[in-house]
Amino acid sequence: MESGSNRHIGDLLKERNIELVGADPVTRQGFTQVPNFILTKPDISVGAKLAYAMLLKYAWGDDACFPGQTTLATDMGSGERSVRRYLDELEKVKLLEVVQRGLGKTNLYRLFLTVQKPGSRGRR
Repeated sequence: MESGSNRHIGDLLKERNIELVGADPVTRQGFTQVPNFILTKPDISVGAKLAYAMLLKYAWGDDACFPGQTTLATDMGSGERSVRRYLDELEKVKLLEVVQRGLGKTNLYRLFLTVQKPGSRGRR
């Protein structure tokens, strides 16, 4: 099995011969892992944590994501204004970079999975 590659969990489960017992149409849609430091980060709201998890959900398949704020709001059960506030929170703590792709296009969201050390120069 390849290590460190971005492979779908379904492929990994097949290789390991793991059977999911009790999987139903809901659980077959997959799961999203959120780093624990996000879940326990005291300087962001619960809504920002959910927004981070939703962006991870969208990005895992393609290493990038660009959902519209309407899509995010619908999937989160929130309003678009709240979504913008949550995204702003994530940007302020340097967990997210929003790249505008042009008029009428959705934004590209760069989600950071590591914490930036104080004094370090940018991310790559």
